[in-house]
Amino acid sequence: MGMSSETDQCKREQRNRLRALRKSLGQEQRLCIDAKIEQRLLSLPEFQTCELLLTYLDFGSEVRTRGIIQAAWDRGKLVALPRCVPHSREMRWYCVTSLDSLVRSPLGVEEPPADEGAELPVGSSCKRDALALVPGLAFDERGFRLGYGGGFYDTFLARFAGHSVGLCRECQMVDDLAALKAIDSHDLAVDMLVTEGRCVRPNA
Repeated sequence: MGMSSETDQCKREQRNRLRALRKSLGQEQRLCIDAKIEQRLLSLPEFQTCELLLTYLDFGSEVRTRGIIQAAWDRGKLVALPRCVPHSREMRWYCVTSLDSLVRSPLGVEEPPADEGAELPVGSSCKRDALALVPGLAFDERGFRLGYGGGFYDTFLARFAGHSVGLCRECQMVDDLAALKAIDSHDLAVDMLVTEGRCVRPNA
């Protein structure tokens, strides 16, 4: 078995295990944990000083971001949500001022409509005062993540010049994804991790 196919198999096994773990948490337990993650994130200087928040909208049992989005609006920040480009690994980001106008993708995820006037360029020209919230099934102590397999956030992070934060419940933290053969050469780490109990800055 080649290295890449071995890595793919290991990733699949870890994704299945971590999806089951995430679903095993009751909704009340998840909400309690996520409220602590939200408060810890809101206290970060990177959140307090950012002018633009690029964030996923929680789906299923992901760490909730709706309260964070509202807090950003309350503080006068721009908020952008991603829209996946079909048959690619690209996401486009659109500024939103409400969650009422979102449309459901074929995968069931709520996305902003493809409104050219609301699209934001988020490549290397994006301001340093932009903050991106990144989802994942797991993160490790070095900031690497196990995503869902689409490659969308790896493509995004490779071009993003702002600060990136992984949101992760402590039970989904692992010591080293590389040791589990669950990352490969194109996987990228985030700058910071926020759990219910701590903020990890791998490069500090």
